Amino acid sequence: MGGTITAWDAVIIGGGLTGLRAALQVSRAGLSVAVISKVHPLRSHSVAAQGGMNAALGNVRGEGGAVDSWESHAYDTVKGSDYLADQDAVALMCREAPATVLELEHMGTVWSRLEDGKIAQRPFGGAGFPRTCYAEDRTGHNVLHTLYQQVLGRKIPVFEEFFVTSLVRSGGRCMGCTALEIMTGAVHGFASRATLLATGGFGRIFSRSTNALINTGDGVALALRAGAPLKDMEFVQFHPTTLYGTNILISEAARGEGGILVNRTGERFMERYASHALELAPRDVVARAIEEEIARGNGFDGGYVHLDLRHLGPGRIMERLPGIRQIAMDFAGVDPVEEPIPVQPGQHYSMGGIDVNIGGMSGLSDLYAAGECACISVHGANRLGGNSLLETVVFGRLVADSIVGDLPKIHESAMDTVESAMKETETEIREILGRSGGESPFALIRELEETMFLHFGIFREGQMMQEGLRKIRRLRERSLQVSMTNRDSAVNQALVRYLELEGMLQLAEVVALGALAREESRGSHTRRDHPHRDDRRFLAHTMATIEEGEVAIAYKPVTLGMFKVEERGY
Repeated sequence: MGGTITAWDAVIIGGGLTGLRAALQVSRAGLSVAVISKVHPLRSHSVAAQGGMNAALGNVRGEGGAVDSWESHAYDTVKGSDYLADQDAVALMCREAPATVLELEHMGTVWSRLEDGKIAQRPFGGAGFPRTCYAEDRTGHNVLHTLYQQVLGRKIPVFEEFFVTSLVRSGGRCMGCTALEIMTGAVHGFASRATLLATGGFGRIFSRSTNALINTGDGVALALRAGAPLKDMEFVQFHPTTLYGTNILISEAARGEGGILVNRTGERFMERYASHALELAPRDVVARAIEEEIARGNGFDGGYVHLDLRHLGPGRIMERLPGIRQIAMDFAGVDPVEEPIPVQPGQHYSMGGIDVNIGGMSGLSDLYAAGECACISVHGANRLGGNSLLETVVFGRLVADSIVGDLPKIHESAMDTVESAMKETETEIREILGRSGGESPFALIRELEETMFLHFGIFREGQMMQEGLRKIRRLRERSLQVSMTNRDSAVNQALVRYLELEGMLQLAEVVALGALAREESRGSHTRRDHPHRDDRRFLAHTMATIEEGEVAIAYKPVTLGMFKVEERGY
């Protein structure tokens, strides 16, 4: 199992948009930096983002010829968050957005264009202006390839197919990490003065998810185990339109281009739920509306509704939504030029994550986080479409700037501490591989996913969640006896899945406890037994920590500022 120990100024865990943008920034400062990724960077889940990136470029006018501004972008974001977003972080992101889109263009991103040659912008849910910049409906793919080319150009080392097993901590600070090299089974040590988690979301703790199988929340679980608090973990976004049967994402771009939702009677039902915004209401509103229609018996057999694009015409569909058309044809046997697409809500995004300040620093010294694994918080209780790609690149750069600024004050990591952590990890892996007679990790993962979607889905209720929590805890007990037939540490996917499962079960319990404690409905968190928003008790961030082996829940204030807290209406 013996691996190597290397030392770096900064180690970035995660090879998606956030990690690659951060690596570029640290490298440009002349510092040594390494990227560690569970998969090849181009297999990161960022590649699946379809719709676009928000920025108040003002290339397309709003109603009455109004021109977009970063202030309007910030207002839409805060309102969309159901006022749980920290307004200083939102303002920072929205101010940085236009320059970020232009910087990506200069790096090589090929944005779709208007007839006058300017970067094209389309309407997205919850937005007062058409401000979502896009590259057809493959925006994440385009931007990820751009950043990866930049990383290759700077010859930044990327340790791909390395699974990070622990954060090394000593004296109240993070000193690096250990990682299993999946192909060889060797455990390596990475000593670093600063460590950035950029590992994405934890959507695969739910069934019916748009997320890739790799989105198991590894970085969030690593931070929790190392003593860093998590924030707002109960806020999980369910995207309104995923392909029925497979839950592949059908981008909000389809509705931004004019697609409409209809039930089995042919009714455009969003008129009853969001009379002004219709299909372009925020995602939590549209997802609840679809679920209500299905519950009322207005859905099609099996539980779905139709997304109809036919009126857009073949030309527009093929120009603006070629990827969506291909997905519908390949995975549902439906050509949206001729037939409506069957869609249903599915888990999509994690608003919560590692609690970090506006500079990306977590509650553990020298440990930073950015992107979906972090909660800075720019999304609050509900993320607007087009803001996630923006967050990855803006805060990938800004948090890297924080690291560069902090490094002169950070001492070198102790190599012997990292070496000791490597030996501990090797012992743990040998113990896991030595077990026999237990259950398969794959079966437990499937059970966990179904439990989370059933008990902590779009609509929640106290008694159902209590039952779900009991199931999660029983799964944790059973996981201690998991065994696998392959006893080799090299190329052992069952071992990797088990290591993922350990973290998934911890995060599931945090989500459950946060959801039970929050006795209100706000954004994506909708409780049948507490149907109203309660600003007096819960205009606050949920904080989760591990204390004496148990999850503890507390609260801290939301950062208010530019915009007064009001009821949402669309």
